[in-house]
Amino acid sequence: MLGGKRLTMAEDPLSHPALDKAAGEEFLQEAFQIILEEAVRKGTDVKEKVCDWREPHDLQKILDLEMRSSGEPQQRVLELCRDVIHYSVKTCHPRFFNQLFSGLDPHALVGRMITETLNTSQYTYEIAPVFVLMEEVVLKKLRELIGWGSGDGIFCPGGSLSNIYAMNVARYQRFPDSKRTGIWALPRLAMFTSQECHYSVKKGAAFLGIGTDNIYLVGVDERGKMIPADLEKQINKAKSEGACPFFVNATCGTTVLGAFDPLVDVADVCERHGAWFHVDAAWGGSALLSRRHRHLLRGIDRADSVAWNPHKMLMTGLQCSAFLLRDSSGLLQRCHCANATYLFQTDKFYDMAYDTGDKTIQCGRKVDCLKLWLMWKANGTEGLEKRVDRAFEFTRYLADEIKKREGFQLVIEPEFVNLCFWFVPPSLQGKQGCADYWERLGKVAPAIKERMMKKGSMMVGYQPLGSKVNFFRQVVTNPMVTKQDLDFFLDEIERLGTDL
Repeated sequence: MLGGKRLTMAEDPLSHPALDKAAGEEFLQEAFQIILEEAVRKGTDVKEKVCDWREPHDLQKILDLEMRSSGEPQQRVLELCRDVIHYSVKTCHPRFFNQLFSGLDPHALVGRMITETLNTSQYTYEIAPVFVLMEEVVLKKLRELIGWGSGDGIFCPGGSLSNIYAMNVARYQRFPDSKRTGIWALPRLAMFTSQECHYSVKKGAAFLGIGTDNIYLVGVDERGKMIPADLEKQINKAKSEGACPFFVNATCGTTVLGAFDPLVDVADVCERHGAWFHVDAAWGGSALLSRRHRHLLRGIDRADSVAWNPHKMLMTGLQCSAFLLRDSSGLLQRCHCANATYLFQTDKFYDMAYDTGDKTIQCGRKVDCLKLWLMWKANGTEGLEKRVDRAFEFTRYLADEIKKREGFQLVIEPEFVNLCFWFVPPSLQGKQGCADYWERLGKVAPAIKERMMKKGSMMVGYQPLGSKVNFFRQVVTNPMVTKQDLDFFLDEIERLGTDL
């Protein structure tokens, strides 16, 4: 009513939907077709570019990123969707080797689409009944692969957060009053990790107020594995300095070399000193699915907590990271709960044990279990095992091919699926004795990387490590990759670097 006069539907905008459902469905159908054609088909087509490279100022002009006061026509928006895909890096391309994730699993992708469409949060059974039950089934399966008959866990937004959760839970387990009193009532805490650990350990120490100066870096051997004797030495040193050793981080699958710390020996040290034993298996954890390669993680069942990222080797899609606990007493819940009564009411009509949201430091939490569950359902454990074994086989193939080619030099014999090597161009071959040899060699990988990016032929990462100058780190996890792709990879390195 307005001034005593009843408004018609045309005059009263609140009497009908504000969105045009038919137009929305039409847009979705056309957009999905663009996704299928540009991202899925072309994105996995070896004849297409991995990336159509543009400099930032040029790309800004092409994309028309400005947001305006008036909406733009549907066809223009669809064109922009096509441009966004076209100028993005195709991480599912068979010649994308740049990260520890790659490839496209169609079942996992459907899981991601369903998750985004339903747009729910994982915190309570009432809002996510299917996914609360599903998450526990998936976490239980991951714990079983570790070797635990019981335990706890939660999906986190990435392996870095999983490692930080481990530090926080370990501190709470040792000093439960710290949740209430804060860091002021704590002794000086000391944590231990190898020199080759993931940088999230350093970030976590800073974030939690432990302090990066209180990280004791443990020495590694020539393969990048933690030396248990040095761990013992560092713990004793920390004690002599008045610190409290509370947390040890071991790594299964270091980021660069792919090293696996000796978990059995590390576990023994942790037991002797009463330290929480965490295993960062974000990268290497998927080897547990392989009967041929799970020996790399021997002793992981003795860990107190484990971080594992199925979005890496298993191709579940970003993000899918599990933080797993051996404890089954509710430690995770006690550590993080805030008991918000507007969300976790105590008089609900169902069992509140199914409301898992208070186990995390988040409130809203994406559903990360569906894509893994759906992919596992479709492929089975045996199918995922073949996926892992294939990655190992391709790494072995590439390592053997490198040994046959002049100008290629392995940094280290691969134990996992990280293949690290130098390409020595003709101008540097036979000149290892020259004073500037290593300085000049260190400039080769960046130059080749620039050329391949601008050409769009492939992508591979490089980095220095300690005293070692820049080298390539090639990783194959995409089942779409063939021997022809790997042969092309080596040939292309030679083509792009022969004149350097």
